[in-house]
Amino acid sequence: MALSVAGKTAIVTGAGSGINLSFAHLLLSKNCNVVLADLALRPEAEELVSQYSSSPESSARAVFQKTDVTDWSQLTRMFDVADKEFGGVDIVCPGAGVYEPKIQQLNPPTHAFQHFSNFWYPPGKPPSKDTLDSSRYAAIDINITHPIRVTQLAISHFLSPPNPQSTPRASPTNPKSIIHISSIAAQRTLLPTPIYCASKHAISGFVRSLASLEQRAGIRVTAVAPGVIKTPLWTDHPEKMKMIKENDKWISPEEVADVMLACVQEEGNVGGTILEVGKGKIRKVEALMDEGPSGEGHTVGGISELEEEAVELMMKEGWGR
Repeated sequence: MALSVAGKTAIVTGAGSGINLSFAHLLLSKNCNVVLADLALRPEAEELVSQYSSSPESSARAVFQKTDVTDWSQLTRMFDVADKEFGGVDIVCPGAGVYEPKIQQLNPPTHAFQHFSNFWYPPGKPPSKDTLDSSRYAAIDINITHPIRVTQLAISHFLSPPNPQSTPRASPTNPKSIIHISSIAAQRTLLPTPIYCASKHAISGFVRSLASLEQRAGIRVTAVAPGVIKTPLWTDHPEKMKMIKENDKWISPEEVADVMLACVQEEGNVGGTILEVGKGKIRKVEALMDEGPSGEGHTVGGISELEEEAVELMMKEGWGR
């Protein structure tokens, strides 16, 4: 089941920056309408929306919908906007994610590690954003719960469109697509980021669980699994950049966006497919007996320093309570 994106409509969460912005840009360049859903837009994203809101040179349009992906009512609103602006939706990318919850800034920072996995900063303890009375981890809400809920909403819209007379339901002859973002962290686990690694394991398992929807209902669910991507998640944080050493290689968000488009459009990338994206290397991740990520774009040379900081935190009296 191949789906040409030209003339179609997509919803992309987290499209204000990074990989998802690059994917939104690529879709628009292929004459696919896009609802960019995020809390805010970086200047380059604002420019993209402006360009495709009024450009007479393109038949595609871009619409920004401010969205907190942890709020389910706002996720529903994204689909309402797509229905109102474009008459429906064909492609959904619940791409918003965090390498860690956004946490308070300490001045001066107590650790270079403070902007990474909140597992080592328990709820209710600065600088963690998570509170004891919320009984939840922000990273789980963003990285797991949000893509699962968006997938439910997408399937519902595909099979029960609000305007069935003008928008026929999904089927093998009227295909739809959902593209997720996993990570090499679904295979290569790291002590400093256990919640992030767990969330990406969850996404890969979730995508594989829905593989048969393509054959049964014409809904393809796939994912990409990138290595280290040069996005604001890293480049806007000098303390994170200390992890990157001279021999580490970046993958560009545009490279990942190209593979995401291939997951939607190419016949061979059937439901359940997960494509790993390295520097100059793309491969299918097997469910069993996989060789694991290797090559450029998959290394973070400074990870051992963060491991030591994690252990140091854990050994403090009363940690975790």
